[in-house]
Amino acid sequence: MLLLAFDTATPAITVAVHDGTSVVAQAGGEGATAHGEQLAPAIREALAQAGLVPADLTDVAVGVGPGPFTGLRVGVVTALTLGATLGLRTHGVCTLDVLAAEAATDLDEEFLVATDARRREVYWGRYAADGRRLEGPAVDLPAAVAQRFAGLPVVGRGADVHAGVLGGSRGPIDPSAAALATAVVAEAVEILPLEPLYLRRPDAVPIDQR
Repeated sequence: MLLLAFDTATPAITVAVHDGTSVVAQAGGEGATAHGEQLAPAIREALAQAGLVPADLTDVAVGVGPGPFTGLRVGVVTALTLGATLGLRTHGVCTLDVLAAEAATDLDEEFLVATDARRREVYWGRYAADGRRLEGPAVDLPAAVAQRFAGLPVVGRGADVHAGVLGGSRGPIDPSAAALATAVVAEAVEILPLEPLYLRRPDAVPIDQR
């Protein structure tokens, strides 16, 4: 297996290559509105680090959100295109599950994952100590999440953006493509279709749909 993994559902653009045994290359960047400009160069960089060309790949994995419309679409469309043009096996994974898989190595209790949904909201999921999703993904006000799950540790950028309510992140801030790739290879996460999890309509819609 030669798996290319990436996620663009948060401000972080993260890319990794996994050879079926371990992660052999990583690249990425950050920019809330620069996913379209940064993803392709990061993919080229990761492949170059691994000494590979796109035709060598067998699989592609992508975080399918939840996340803001534009950034999330960049990642999912790129994965769909690579899968179709190169004949790759495709793996969609909830971005919150990626954060949970990494956080579970350090936490030994039930926890929440919260990413920044903008509009003063968070995307959230509730997880068992082993990283298995128990509830979500969903979107809500940070205060509502904090009230409902009082006492649970929270990981993710949403916990830092709303630190006054959610207490700050107790683990990774953004998803890691290395964690995504490792979880897919280990069959430790639910595999989803390559369809973006927006959880709400985009800001811009045709007038007759308002």
